[in-house]
Amino acid sequence: MSDNFSSKRVIENLRVLAQRTGGPNGARRLCWTPEWLEARALLREQLSTLPLEVEQDEAGNLWAYLRGESNETIVIGSHLDSVPSGGWLDGALGVMAGLEVMRALCNGPKPSRTVALVDWADEEGARFGRSLFGSAAVAGSLDLEVLAGLKDKNNAGLVETLAEHGVHLNALEQCEKKRDTIAAYLELHIEQGPVLEQMNQPIAVVTGTVGIERKRFIFSGQAAHAGTMPMVMRKDSLRAASRFILDVADIGVVHNGVTTVGSISCKPGVVTAVPGETMVTLDMRHIDATSLNKMLTESLASATKWAEHEGCQVTVEHIFAIDPMIFDPKLIEMVRQSIGEVHDTIIEIPSGALHDASEMARSIPTAMIFTSSTNGLSHTKEEDTPVEHLEMGCVAFWSLVNRVITG
Repeated sequence: MSDNFSSKRVIENLRVLAQRTGGPNGARRLCWTPEWLEARALLREQLSTLPLEVEQDEAGNLWAYLRGESNETIVIGSHLDSVPSGGWLDGALGVMAGLEVMRALCNGPKPSRTVALVDWADEEGARFGRSLFGSAAVAGSLDLEVLAGLKDKNNAGLVETLAEHGVHLNALEQCEKKRDTIAAYLELHIEQGPVLEQMNQPIAVVTGTVGIERKRFIFSGQAAHAGTMPMVMRKDSLRAASRFILDVADIGVVHNGVTTVGSISCKPGVVTAVPGETMVTLDMRHIDATSLNKMLTESLASATKWAEHEGCQVTVEHIFAIDPMIFDPKLIEMVRQSIGEVHDTIIEIPSGALHDASEMARSIPTAMIFTSSTNGLSHTKEEDTPVEHLEMGCVAFWSLVNRVITG
């Protein structure tokens, strides 16, 4: 294999991407927008200088193939799209590191296996609310009925927006054929959290991605005048929801998972009225499926208990769920070996965030490498990682790809 891999060139390309699709408020690469197309154009410019087969699939994913002795394919990559006012590294690190891997491989002997770089479309789901869109299309886990009803904050429909980019719902299942030749999926990403920095570690093996249960709880009581309804006679939906929210925090701690009530709204929503209806959203995450199920069961029981206590009713609506995805043991061992070449301490952590690797791991052997995140921040303009950590991650990733190609 060629040894002309340059981690410094990865950083340079990331800086150029940030200059062309960023600004004072951070990254502007929201998927299906002109800024995202500009990021794609930059990637295509780089790919055009290499002897690769470049194509866009039915979900808008961009693929670049270096044909090997075998059609068995090792896929590397991540995503260029960002959240509004996002960071310069989230997703882009994996794509630009993958680009450099492809450049180095093109300057070496023909690989024994085919290698493909992928830039997944709409990993963030920031505009229409369906994260991991492109990778889910390949994994075959999209719900087309749900997709058909999605709109953005400006009431633009997902279906119409996708069509503007040559993506049509009735053709998405064609993407699943990609899996037929994929032997492994590898991804480099920033941690997006504080664990590695707190441990004073630059890099880590990712053991898998957490499972998620996301629900909407609607507590229904009775709206009433704030001055005339006695406290003991109220059916206060917000009071029931508040007791539930405190329980949920304890449930996360007890099970060593994470639980988040990220939004809350009340009706009629005025200072002079007892809330007749309160809606809260709950996000629960755990790397262990049994523990995640216990967290959900206890949360449902708590909602019922406190609704009854306050004379209210509660209904629960499903939003999203994904099982914990534990990465491939053989590939994890290769990640350990690759990290061991650049750092003397091997740290293993699960990912609390979802990645395209989560979808691939449903049916494809998958592995990831994390680099640290400064102050644990991501999805914000302050997102950063020490350059030496980024370069260490890139070198370890290059080593990993070579191991998997020959292994």
